[in-house]
Amino acid sequence: MLQPLLHDLVSTVMAPASALSDADGQIRQAGVQGLFCADRRVLSQARLLVDGREPESIGYAPGAAGQARFVSLARWLGDRTIDPTVRIERSRELSPFGMGEQVEIVSTASSPVTATVTVELACDFAAVEAVKSGRSGTPVPAGAAGDGRLTWHADTTRVTVTGHGAHATAGDGACLRWEVSLPPRGRATLRWELAVEDSAVVVVPPAATLEWSLPHVTADDRRVTRLLDQSLEDLRSLRLAEPAEPGDTFLAAGAPWFLTLFGRDSIWAARMLLPLGTRLAAGTLRVLARRQGQRLDPDSGEAPGKIMHELRRDAFDLDDKGGRLPAAYYGTIDATPLWISLLHDAWRWGLPDPEVRALLPNLQAALGWLADHADPDGDGFLEYIDSSGRGLANQGWKDSGDSVRFHDGRQAEPPIALAEVQGYAHQAALHGAALLDAFGLPGADRWRDYAGALAERFRAAFWVDGPQGPFPALALDRDKRPVNSLTSNIGHLLGTGLLTREESARVAGLLASPGMAEAFGLRTMSSEEGGFSPLSYHCGSVWPHDTAIVIAGLAREGFDEQATTLAEGLLAAAESFGYRLPELFAGDARDRVGRPVAYPAACRPQAWSAAAAVVIAHAATGLYPDVPAGRVELRPLSGAPLGALTAAGLRVADAEVEVRVDHDGTATVEGLPPGIRLEDAVTPSSPRP
Repeated sequence: MLQPLLHDLVSTVMAPASALSDADGQIRQAGVQGLFCADRRVLSQARLLVDGREPESIGYAPGAAGQARFVSLARWLGDRTIDPTVRIERSRELSPFGMGEQVEIVSTASSPVTATVTVELACDFAAVEAVKSGRSGTPVPAGAAGDGRLTWHADTTRVTVTGHGAHATAGDGACLRWEVSLPPRGRATLRWELAVEDSAVVVVPPAATLEWSLPHVTADDRRVTRLLDQSLEDLRSLRLAEPAEPGDTFLAAGAPWFLTLFGRDSIWAARMLLPLGTRLAAGTLRVLARRQGQRLDPDSGEAPGKIMHELRRDAFDLDDKGGRLPAAYYGTIDATPLWISLLHDAWRWGLPDPEVRALLPNLQAALGWLADHADPDGDGFLEYIDSSGRGLANQGWKDSGDSVRFHDGRQAEPPIALAEVQGYAHQAALHGAALLDAFGLPGADRWRDYAGALAERFRAAFWVDGPQGPFPALALDRDKRPVNSLTSNIGHLLGTGLLTREESARVAGLLASPGMAEAFGLRTMSSEEGGFSPLSYHCGSVWPHDTAIVIAGLAREGFDEQATTLAEGLLAAAESFGYRLPELFAGDARDRVGRPVAYPAACRPQAWSAAAAVVIAHAATGLYPDVPAGRVELRPLSGAPLGALTAAGLRVADAEVEVRVDHDGTATVEGLPPGIRLEDAVTPSSPRP
């Protein structure tokens, strides 16, 4: 069956709950529509009728986190004039385990109006993976629970709907009904609420206050501030914690399919938000550390020291071909080195030493996985293969089954050693060495030697010749052949220290070439490749987080022109998507389509897509702290390509700082904490670890 489309639905989220409806506010029994909570659909229909008819929609607007408002008309009511006189305003608000709607019937008619308002309701308790694959559950009859109340039950889950002042009808045709009488120019307010009780949830809303600052940013390019404002609201709606440790917050990957803990996604999102504080990073690190691998298990992919991939309430069916992930799944090749680098970067931004020290045993275990389990064939590269036959065939961030392709379009056979993962490992080794040294632990020299040897091996094995000259291949395949397609993966090598300055310049130039950068951001695969398709999930589309990672690497290494080109593409895309960047969108050339084309199954909001806004603002300010060394470097994008910009409320060592970038690119910083000095910016020949 086909995956249902998402691009034209309204998504309202307050994790772990998400509601998807048509643009008129109606939740219909079709596709992916419904209210989901903790991987279950707890409401499959909420259809508003006036006198048995659907009102006519005239618009909707998203509100703050978890809110949306829909406006429609009942033109058969009221005065018989050209102008409509009866308007319906439907306001939706989600809580982590529920949803409420307020329906206002507003009349400007000169005579009284009477109407019957009903909300038709249904619940099927479908698992989120079943809905994702195009299936639905069997509707469950509603039971009555007193005046205006309906209930549905399924093993550990109970759903209760309450209609204030409504008459409730139970059974298969469950509904709430109100009789409304309005005087001339009158209004009536109706309200109904849904609450979910579920004893089997593995994620809950966090108990902590918001973990990051809300910066005040002013910019000549207003798209920057609009994108940042919307993105921070979306990120607020994606906050989660574990039931046993509600004080440790992480970000869910995205709605509706991924409202849970995802190692790679949660790590990247926390890393991108470090300019706004270290609390989210600390929570993410601790949550993943508690679930760090302890044993070898080929079914789940677990290994000692390994950081997990995803957490679900139950096993997750991937498809109808037998693919099935355990509830706690470890099939990821990159989450472990990325966890190490998040710990290091949070330390550099000012995560207190006691919090870092508490995680050092987990750091040593993660380095142990890097040494003992990441390279099963001993060729010196990190590689993966799904030995269970039921897990993910590809275990990098491009985890679709067809994402690793040669220049001619052929798919590579596993085991696969991805280019960017070698960069992550190189950086993690240097980051691990820095932490071991700083906290008086042995082994730092071993990891610096590891990084140096890995760089030499990579140089010898991965670089290939292409039509535009040499470049790093996407991967090595089963037979150690370079998978010779030009992809965005190589952009993740920037800033990891794996490349020389000359190699970085080569990569930067290729990333800015038309085949890669002529879309609204960075294409995942060059349009010159045999496997390219603008609507391929990983072979030609644009992923905002992927583009943002590359922008950060380009900016850090001083390739400002290329970074600006990609940032401008994302800002243009954001404008078209109402400043809520989706998971991905089509990689069509900008001069061909004028505005980005939606990828129809993309999730919105998505944590790392929303966090891309912070990356753009951070790159523009160029604030790079090293709190343990007592210094901050300030190197904004040259020439102030986004115009003058001021960002107040960035955080260094938990102190609020303000960065001001003038039109000529001159930058100043205020509010640095005591003991932190401003250092002259120098673009390094190899990035500092």
